[in-house]
Amino acid sequence: NDAASDSDNEAGMNISFFLEVLIGGLLSGVMYTLVALGFVLIYKASGVFNFAQGAMVFFAALTCVGIMTKFNLPLWVGIPLTIVVMVVLGLLIERVVLRPLVNQPQITLFMATIGLSFFLEGLVQLMWGSEVRKLDLPIEDVPIQYLLDHYNISVLQFDVAAATICAILVGALALLFSKTKIGRALRAVADDHQAALAVGIPLQQVWAVVWAVAGLVALVAGLLWGARNGVQFALTFVALKALPVLILGGFTSVPGAIV
Repeated sequence: NDAASDSDNEAGMNISFFLEVLIGGLLSGVMYTLVALGFVLIYKASGVFNFAQGAMVFFAALTCVGIMTKFNLPLWVGIPLTIVVMVVLGLLIERVVLRPLVNQPQITLFMATIGLSFFLEGLVQLMWGSEVRKLDLPIEDVPIQYLLDHYNISVLQFDVAAATICAILVGALALLFSKTKIGRALRAVADDHQAALAVGIPLQQVWAVVWAVAGLVALVAGLLWGARNGVQFALTFVALKALPVLILGGFTSVPGAIV
């Protein structure tokens, strides 16, 4: 009887561990989806693999923390100010970096984003410093007590909240680019730049919108990953970890990135 009881307990622990890892992996996957979406949006619109996406995530998180610290502002003020900064940054990148390179070989555009990555990483640390910063969001980083008490599964409230925020944003962007006029323009530009221009689609405006949205996506990803791991240079590597999402889901597929 004791042996059978021990065996049942061990099986229960194995199932709990499996469910804990499964749920944790799914929640992390949703957060990586948001990072991967930044790549997909820009690649769909311009055919450019934006190597600087990770630098934009780092730039957004450190800028938000830097603004709040320097001017002693609360989070609810710092985030809107950072949204403005990231939208402006996205527009500047499109105007200064991408637009002059229209019709250049893809490798030229790719190399430009590599240079942009180094520039952003240096600029943001020059402005706000390079030390690790703490970012506190109004979400408790503690296990959900009900799951822990009844099923012996440790799932953090922060992970659930972060995944929910990412899922809402990803869903909203997916609807934006599949059901709206700008979304149709984006798909047309992604299929054929010259044909899109021939039917009157403003190519440069579409690119500007996409880069601005990429800046917003980078901010949300930077805040969530920064709150989890600290705002530090290592945030730039979060984007590289999202590369398997792109490889498996496709560089031009929003649904593929989500799945």
